[in-house]
Amino acid sequence: MVENRLWLAGALVALIVAAAGGYFLGRNQHVSEEVARAPAEREASAPTPLYYQDPDGKPIYSSTPKRTADGRVFKPVFAQSASSQTASATPQPAKRGRILYYRNPMGLADISRVPKKDPMGMDYIPVHEDEEDTGVVEVSPARLQMLGVTTAPVMQRAALAQTVRATGVVQADESKLTAVTTKFDGVVEKLFVSTTGAQVRVGEPLARVWIDTPDTMMQRGPDVVTREIDYVVALQDKNPSEIAAAKRVLREYGLPGSAIAEIRRTGHATRFVTIVAPRGGVVLEKPAVEGMHFNTGNPLFRIADLSTVWLIADVQEQDLGGIRVGQPVRINFVAFPGRTFTGKVDFLYPTVMATTRAGRVRIVLPNPDGALRESMYATVMIDTTVASGPSLAVPNSAVIDSGTRQVVLVVKGPGRFEPRAIKLGARGSGYAQVLSGLKPGESVVTSANFLIDAESNLKAALQAFASGESTGANPQ
Repeated sequence: MVENRLWLAGALVALIVAAAGGYFLGRNQHVSEEVARAPAEREASAPTPLYYQDPDGKPIYSSTPKRTADGRVFKPVFAQSASSQTASATPQPAKRGRILYYRNPMGLADISRVPKKDPMGMDYIPVHEDEEDTGVVEVSPARLQMLGVTTAPVMQRAALAQTVRATGVVQADESKLTAVTTKFDGVVEKLFVSTTGAQVRVGEPLARVWIDTPDTMMQRGPDVVTREIDYVVALQDKNPSEIAAAKRVLREYGLPGSAIAEIRRTGHATRFVTIVAPRGGVVLEKPAVEGMHFNTGNPLFRIADLSTVWLIADVQEQDLGGIRVGQPVRINFVAFPGRTFTGKVDFLYPTVMATTRAGRVRIVLPNPDGALRESMYATVMIDTTVASGPSLAVPNSAVIDSGTRQVVLVVKGPGRFEPRAIKLGARGSGYAQVLSGLKPGESVVTSANFLIDAESNLKAALQAFASGESTGANPQ
């Protein structure tokens, strides 16, 4: 009886232990299945990382999972944390869409899907999908300071002046140039002025010549001696009208007053005549030499009055339109460094040289001390007015001129610039006249505009890159 009870107790204990074991075994199996299923469920429900960053926080990024050289895993960065990092690194205006890509801060043709730095350590600039003013270029404050960007307002200017620069050569004033000739044939017997460059006064003797008897067979020259005899006969007859007529004929043949007075005093014709200077000046040429035979009209001397001279300047064709007769001129000569001469525009020649595309301008220049000589080289500066009356103008440095169009960068706000095509007129005083495209009060960039314009030219490429997202373009 006792044994039966013990057996029943042992069986009951074994049954309880088996039931408890089955319960715990089933529970552990259920827990194991839940544990095995949890990572897959968490992986399916977790957000996709935007990119992966170096575990030490270095500016090294990757669009796919990556490990460092020592085997550590890059940290995933999700949308919320990326937004907070971007906001802390570069403050962005509110109400902007998601970031499409990041562009090079120096305007180079380099963009990235993930944040990065350029070789100089500058952060790439994020570009949002709903940016306003697609034609506006945005530049970070750090880059603006580095480039030294300056601006200037678009203003009305009363007039635009321009200094036309040209080169010129001194010439004798043609209106004060004299060639000494005779109206008869002869021989130079003696020279009183025998050197070129000599200064002579009006009426001063230049040479004594011997009048040659004309050859009637060759019909060479007038018979001046016969005319002198007519004058002597008229004096002897004391006929006033004949005397006056004969004297007039002698003057027409070029006999000076001193020679006529000598004939009147002696009562005899003479073959020797003294040639005198018809005007005062400098002897530029002296073909006459003693013993030389000359014919009627041959020049014996060339005399110029150099108290005023001409400066013939070659002005480029594009500058001729602003030059007017009477405009003052400033002139510098190589021979007189530091000294400035003044003159005025006297005449504009009616032709333009086909080879140089330059027109000639005649400038009258006083030369009281005789310092200026023929063929001296000079630099000419003529102040001209290219645009009169109020007109909009911008500094020349603000204009980006490609040859076919002119563009300025209009300031739209802090760090925001809009490339805008304009139409220009005249240029002068460091400014360009604006005919259309700008309004008074707007501001334009006057320095570093070429770099900003280069960046604006990349916007089409950047937008094409952004649109490639929908076509499965692979990020860099």
